[in-house]
Amino acid sequence: MKSPVLLLLLLVTVCLKSQCCALSLSVSPSSSSSSCSLPPSQWCSSLDSASRCGVLKQCLASIFTRSKQTVDAVEVGLYYESLCPGCRLFLSTMLFPTWVLLQDIMTVTLVPYGNAAERPDGQKYVYDCQHGEQECLGNMIETCLLNMTESAFPIIFCMESSADVIKSATSCVEIYDPDLSLDKLKSCVTGDQGNQLMHLNAMKTKALNPPHKYVPWVTINGEHTEDLQDQAMDSLFTLVCNMYKGPKPPACGGK
Repeated sequence: MKSPVLLLLLLVTVCLKSQCCALSLSVSPSSSSSSCSLPPSQWCSSLDSASRCGVLKQCLASIFTRSKQTVDAVEVGLYYESLCPGCRLFLSTMLFPTWVLLQDIMTVTLVPYGNAAERPDGQKYVYDCQHGEQECLGNMIETCLLNMTESAFPIIFCMESSADVIKSATSCVEIYDPDLSLDKLKSCVTGDQGNQLMHLNAMKTKALNPPHKYVPWVTINGEHTEDLQDQAMDSLFTLVCNMYKGPKPPACGGK
């Protein structure tokens, strides 16, 4: 069976040659909303879902753009803590909006750990977090989400931009990935899987070169300098557009 991406690409080719998609592409999100039960992150997962959610034109355009992309995307890494005010502000007002606009030319890696401390306890690890036990819980929830769903970033954005990071987790999951089992998420958070995933976050954070001195700590293409950090904090959007070596997308002022 052909993948959804390949099917979309084939449909683009056919439509460009025959203009057979004129009617389908004119569907608006509002007109199809009644038959669309998927979260936005999954609207482009197949032709059927794109059509039912009224975003076929947008999905086709995005897939077609990515198919022509030959230059590596800009890699943005964020090492952070779930309850750190500065981290929450950067993630929710700078990183996520930039990714929404430029996800065709950038990738995002989230590492929730920050200034936490890890110590072994038998076959497991115990964690102390800068903002207390609730932050350790938030870090663990977000770590498990990153391992369990492709909608992790929107869910984490939802959590970090809410009034209560922890309490909002359930509703954010239900909005962006209603098929994700909350029981499985809880098992990860409280079990061995989450403990080992957090250990990986600890190792990734400890391996930073130069070592991180604060959070949020931003890397661009795996590199951290004070100049890159300052540019990211000032305008990540501008930084990503300037760092991308390929043809600039329309959002960056390209044609």
